[in-house]
Amino acid sequence: MTERQEQILDFVCTYQEREGVPPSTREVARQFEFSQPTAVQHLQTLAKKEQLEKLADGKWGLKATAVQGHLFTIPVYGTIPAGLPTLEEQTPDETVAINPGIFGLTHSHSSQLWALRVHGDSMTGAGILENDLAIMVNREPKPGDIIAALVNGTDSTLKRLVNVQGRLVLRAENKRYHDIVPERLEAQGVLVGVIRRKIK
Repeated sequence: MTERQEQILDFVCTYQEREGVPPSTREVARQFEFSQPTAVQHLQTLAKKEQLEKLADGKWGLKATAVQGHLFTIPVYGTIPAGLPTLEEQTPDETVAINPGIFGLTHSHSSQLWALRVHGDSMTGAGILENDLAIMVNREPKPGDIIAALVNGTDSTLKRLVNVQGRLVLRAENKRYHDIVPERLEAQGVLVGVIRRKIK
């Protein structure tokens, strides 16, 4: 598939998973700023590649059973503190199934995705709470990103990367916590989304 076809497929799957029905051709056209004939052409091409099919209501989508097959399983690596850094084990202890499209990614990114369980309250201002799953992607971070950071070679923490007078600093989203100014900083991943888990 081309990159554009993969983006359209991700949109259709994410929309169908969220709404229970696939998007109309008009909604696909609006999403990608296509004309409707162009949208139809893309959808027909995906159908020829056996990625979509024309359903009984005339929309192009996946059968309900195929939506689940569009999910990818990613590893969950223990708990990362969203408070002060503490030494973390880096052994996956569970997996979680996600649709990368929900996080604005294509399925080509799936091998680069992983998750960490959040502990602490230092990132509540960014909507990241205790026991959330932080979905991370392996890519180079830029100032403003929330990252899983290895601090001084030993301690892991989840913080926002900011540039303060030319120096990279880790900043909490809770005024109770001070900035962390590391001597050595290694970005382990960049946050692309959060999955909230209810505590039983």
